[in-house]
Amino acid sequence: MGQINIIITMVLTIVLNLQISFVFAHETKVYVVYLGKKTHDHPESVTESHHQLLRPLLGSKKEVHDSIVYSYRHGFSGFAAKLTESQAQQISQLPEVVHVIPNTLYELTTTRTWDYLGLSPGTSKSLLHKANMGSQVIVGVIDTGVWPESEMFNDKGYGPIPSRWKGGCVSGELFNASIHCNKKLIGAKYFVDGLVAEVGVLNTTENPEYLSPRDFNGHGTHVASTIGGSFLPNVSYLGLGRGTARGGAPGVYLATYKACWSQIGCSDADLLKAIDQAIHDGVDVLSLSLGPTEIPLNLETDVNLFAMGLFHAVAKGIHVVASAGNNGPAAQTIANVSPWILTVAATTLDRSFPTAITLGNNITTLGQAIFAGPELGSVDLTYPERPLSGDCAELRANPNKTIQGKVVLCFTADLNPTSMAVVNAITAVSNAGGLGVIIARNPTHSLIPTRIFPCVTVDFELGTDILFYIRSTRSPIVKIHASRTLVSHHVATKVATFSSRGPNSISPAILKVYHILAANRTGVVMRSGTSMATPVVSGVVVLLKSLYPHWSPAAIRSAIVTTAWKTDPSGEPIFADGSSHKLADPFDYGGGLVNPEKAARPGLIYDMTIDDYVLYLCSTYYNNVSVSQILEKKTVCPKPTRSVLDLNLPSITIPNLKDEVTLTRTVTNVGPLNSIYKVMIDPPIGVSMTVTPYTLEFNSTTKNVSFKVRVSTTHKVNTGYYFGSLTWTDSVHNVVIPVSVRTQILQRYYDEN
Repeated sequence: MGQINIIITMVLTIVLNLQISFVFAHETKVYVVYLGKKTHDHPESVTESHHQLLRPLLGSKKEVHDSIVYSYRHGFSGFAAKLTESQAQQISQLPEVVHVIPNTLYELTTTRTWDYLGLSPGTSKSLLHKANMGSQVIVGVIDTGVWPESEMFNDKGYGPIPSRWKGGCVSGELFNASIHCNKKLIGAKYFVDGLVAEVGVLNTTENPEYLSPRDFNGHGTHVASTIGGSFLPNVSYLGLGRGTARGGAPGVYLATYKACWSQIGCSDADLLKAIDQAIHDGVDVLSLSLGPTEIPLNLETDVNLFAMGLFHAVAKGIHVVASAGNNGPAAQTIANVSPWILTVAATTLDRSFPTAITLGNNITTLGQAIFAGPELGSVDLTYPERPLSGDCAELRANPNKTIQGKVVLCFTADLNPTSMAVVNAITAVSNAGGLGVIIARNPTHSLIPTRIFPCVTVDFELGTDILFYIRSTRSPIVKIHASRTLVSHHVATKVATFSSRGPNSISPAILKVYHILAANRTGVVMRSGTSMATPVVSGVVVLLKSLYPHWSPAAIRSAIVTTAWKTDPSGEPIFADGSSHKLADPFDYGGGLVNPEKAARPGLIYDMTIDDYVLYLCSTYYNNVSVSQILEKKTVCPKPTRSVLDLNLPSITIPNLKDEVTLTRTVTNVGPLNSIYKVMIDPPIGVSMTVTPYTLEFNSTTKNVSFKVRVSTTHKVNTGYYFGSLTWTDSVHNVVIPVSVRTQILQRYYDEN
């Protein structure tokens, strides 16, 4: 039979192969030296100060020049350099150095999305129109680059580029800056020196790539188009998900910074350079669909300089949005947990792709697939009993010629979002001449698009029903129909299986918060993952920034969290995939499902300044000296250290309540001038909450009011987390924050049950 053309597209975030063996000459590797806020205004002076710091250690100007990979000289001061472990240790002892860490690698973590979120262009009163489509806002996307020919980056109707923009485009392999950038795509740069210093010159034969801003794998293009792609009517993927594709803020200006590379990853050194450059260029919003690879092993505020680079961006008023990660459904897997970052989890949309499976007994089961057809007629159906026992993962290692001309049922318990067991099953069955695969697995939203080779996913219950049918007849047959697109409220919204979950293992008192169709280098493609949820929220941030240009990053973050849906838009509860039939809670979805229209009218906000973040740093791993270096001004941490529970977040999380605790929050009125709010409390089970005062009054002179929350427990044993909420309401606005409390009678106790 002819070769079957299978298109296997990762519909989750792209997981990069990080198992690379490095060989370093003279035992050197790249270290990132962080010096805090820059001490000189002129970039060349900052670079010279870095050279002067290294010269006594390395001995000559040439050795310093050969050692330094990057100087960070715009948003903050620091450099990446090739050093031995001993040299890194020596330089870390210098008084002007805040941190020295080894270069680390990071991984990359539509037509329906915006209608689902109620963000339609149909009325003049919509947020989209009030914000003028996000015009005048510049978004920086740090990712895998851009495919500039996509129609979603056309600049029809755009006026002059804002005069405050200091960035630009650079040329490289198959990328001509003068041709490929325009009035919409106003920035395109790439950063690879940090990676090259680690692994050597990239072998683009073994790992195909473009040494330029051009996007090879489509991830960055998809992210950028989801944020601000222009209107592209009548698009679909394999005929499915048909509609008008656009970004959340189609009038935005886009700047892409390629710091992530196919099959290898993103290095700390390159990411920090991209952040530093974006700060200099003048972006208003930074969107990063990536995060550390080993969150539990990295102390976020101590050794994660990626987070500190973003701290300096926020200090400049830049709004930062980053993904929660794709390590769910396990607990304590959330990434990007620093309080200055708006962290995004992923839910499903109210859209599915039901695919009918009709058995020979005329019973029809609805699985899900992205299968364009044509319909597969009544063909043989088999389950490979021996030696495979129907294990999808074993199909490739044990080729079985008996499956030729048949559809194969197999089972997998693999929760990995990249689903290599499924990919292997498709490959093995196709190579053996099989006609299709039915995959029985844990509920997931990982679907693999195929053209003429059906791969239909069912859960274990439906898979078992199909298996019983196979075993009950001598000649089992099956018919597989082409997939359909089903939208609206027939489909439940869930927190996606892959979406990383809380609680926050690094800062337990800090709580953190779609299938999407967007542009790809070959047209359009289906993707999902927190990498793809992140630009959705970035698009909302752009619109809010357009509407309220002077609001701080914390103000917009608060508006999004306090107005979020705790149900799906139709009012149905949100469940958490990857678990038993469990209602989602704040550790699954943070503040809830973003509600753009409500976020534009939050009533009250929980605002924060850099001083608040400094108090957070003081309560963690930083002392007076290091905080002073970060800010480049003398700073004294308060004694006693303020409780991190008092950080003015739009949430309350108490990880170790023994008796009682009192904490403080401050709200700012951004609604009607004369407003009165009353409190409503839904306490966690076994927890008592008292709020003082219980009424907040605002007028022309009183715009900020503080309140105290006294929390006590009635539990007599250690518990897990229980959840509740605290709401301020004026009968028009409901300003809701989640409350999470864990009773710990025995402190710092690991309960294995």
